[in-house]
Amino acid sequence: MGGKVLVAHQPAYLPWSGYFSRLAGADELVLLDHVQFSERGWQNRNYIRGTAGPVRLTVPVRRRFGQSITDTRIADDVWAGRHWRSLSQTYGHAPYWPAHREALEALYRTPWTHLADLNEALLRLLLDAFGLACTVVRTSDRPPAGRQTSMLIDLCRQRGATLLRVGTGALAYLDHGLLAEHAITVEVATYSHPRYGRAPGWRAGLSAVDLLLHEGPNALAVLRAGARTETKAFA
Repeated sequence: MGGKVLVAHQPAYLPWSGYFSRLAGADELVLLDHVQFSERGWQNRNYIRGTAGPVRLTVPVRRRFGQSITDTRIADDVWAGRHWRSLSQTYGHAPYWPAHREALEALYRTPWTHLADLNEALLRLLLDAFGLACTVVRTSDRPPAGRQTSMLIDLCRQRGATLLRVGTGALAYLDHGLLAEHAITVEVATYSHPRYGRAPGWRAGLSAVDLLLHEGPNALAVLRAGARTETKAFA
């Protein structure tokens, strides 16, 4: 199917593999950083491997009611050292740690002030490491009009996209008639996490950095193996 493929997603901290599997074959990732920050979401936390189960890494943020993701500030500069030590201890013996250690360390030594900037930098690092060549833009640079379906339609208009790739959660609020009226095709992406590697502690849903550091050049094949897309026709 022809046409520009767009994925719109909130910027997450060290996202899981399903986040990246949706980007295989996509032209653009639009980071929805103009929307409200969610304290219970994945915008500032995720899980890495641990000897006694998954370990959660959380970036502390300053909370203000109604703040957008792009305006969310990081609360202190202590978290980075803690996260870097956790990553080093967990993955220091992983097969592809030497290949990515320097680039990761550089990001964790950067004095970040805003969560969205940190998340974008980590996303770009992982996209490059996986070999996913999609353009990354942020909605805070040019906020779309409307909400939910109307917002996604305006994003497609802005970016010249005719195919919108979404997760299953979006089906609950998408206005099918409005999408059909604007000739936008919707592709629903799902991900079933393949088991990889032999090291103990693997769990489905870990940060994609786990996949990268254990599988290296084979990581993209693992992402593709678990990815499924289904085109929805709205009349």
